[in-house]
Amino acid sequence: MSGNPVRTGASAAVGASPPPETTTREPIVVTLDNGLRVVYESMPWLPAVSASLVMPFGSATDPVGLEGTANVLHEWLQRGAGELDSRGHSDALEDLGARRGGASSRESSSLSLSFLESELDAALPLLASMVTAPRFDTSEFESARELALQELDSLDDAPTQRLFDELLARFLASPQGRSAYGTAAGLAALTPDGVREAATRVLGADGAVLALAGGSDWASIERAVTSAFGSWRGATTPIPPVAVAPVARHHVVAESSQVQIGLAFPSAEPGTDESIVYNLALGVLSGSMGSRLFTEVREKRGLVYSVSAFSRGLRGFGYTIGYAGTTPERADETLSVFLAELERLTEGVSADEFDRARTGILSSLVMQGESSGATAARLASDMYMLGRARTLDEIRSRIEAVDLATLNDYLAANPLPTPMVVTLGPGALELA
Repeated sequence: MSGNPVRTGASAAVGASPPPETTTREPIVVTLDNGLRVVYESMPWLPAVSASLVMPFGSATDPVGLEGTANVLHEWLQRGAGELDSRGHSDALEDLGARRGGASSRESSSLSLSFLESELDAALPLLASMVTAPRFDTSEFESARELALQELDSLDDAPTQRLFDELLARFLASPQGRSAYGTAAGLAALTPDGVREAATRVLGADGAVLALAGGSDWASIERAVTSAFGSWRGATTPIPPVAVAPVARHHVVAESSQVQIGLAFPSAEPGTDESIVYNLALGVLSGSMGSRLFTEVREKRGLVYSVSAFSRGLRGFGYTIGYAGTTPERADETLSVFLAELERLTEGVSADEFDRARTGILSSLVMQGESSGATAARLASDMYMLGRARTLDEIRSRIEAVDLATLNDYLAANPLPTPMVVTLGPGALELA
């Protein structure tokens, strides 16, 4: 999913090991008359169903001066719907034993629900009502905004997350660089009527994705989805294209005895063949305790208490984030060694490194396939980001098709670009 989500609740992770003969499953994809794309993958060995609804609004669609609109809207949606006020709606979900979650991020916002398959016809209308008939009670607005303000304030006690926000604000020149938390000024400027008006511009079915996975059948799913979501109407706002700022180094002053180091650079677009190869290289760099960053920066030199690199994606754009946490005295050397490891990838990787990275990625893929929640989230992300749903077999076969020579040829021909560097820590910090 795109960009740093603000909040994720107890999303569904109901899972059990599938029988061998059921591991190949083709998702069913349909588009309702209102434009809602629906994707379903059967997991008949499970007694539960998970649903993930992804909608095309986030901080990138917030009006200038009203940053935080999407965050507050996302929270307000969950505070009563239809005839049920906030408490009544929560009680109805709890009565079904359903677990809900969701997040508001840079290009999208999501709502998720997990429930017993026997409760399909009761649970889906409760999920749908949050977007088809939100109450938007004025009495609930201030608490929704206050929660957003608390989340924003919490960054002062979460230096790593604050670093990532500062890093992306400088790395992305487009509206995607806006924090998913919003700003203090933007949140303060919000009004109930203003957020209601924003909902009429962004809260529509066209462009949204509803993904479901679990132990039901398509006929039941189609009937329940059409009944619950078929009446959903509303507009959507186009997500602007991603733009990257010129490479530079920035320091953010923060009262801390530690230094947070962040790096960002463009990388392979999600879902492409190139991304498969690139992620194998990233696994060598930062996929386990045997990875290069962990070994060279932490184990051999003792420079950091934490170090990593991971890929992220927006629509049509991939990027990589690097992170290291260290002391002011060791910050300069830490950054130098980190950058050297990025450059060293062009020299290629060994057979042992390649095998370890591929095994780790394939193992993670298998575990994702055992959970209805993870499956629904994967399907929703694929449909939203790529416009189609991939099977696990397709992903696995594409990973297995990459050999050591292919990876090393790719690395030799595609040196990693110079990254944007942002540090957060004491004011006197200077890096070479």
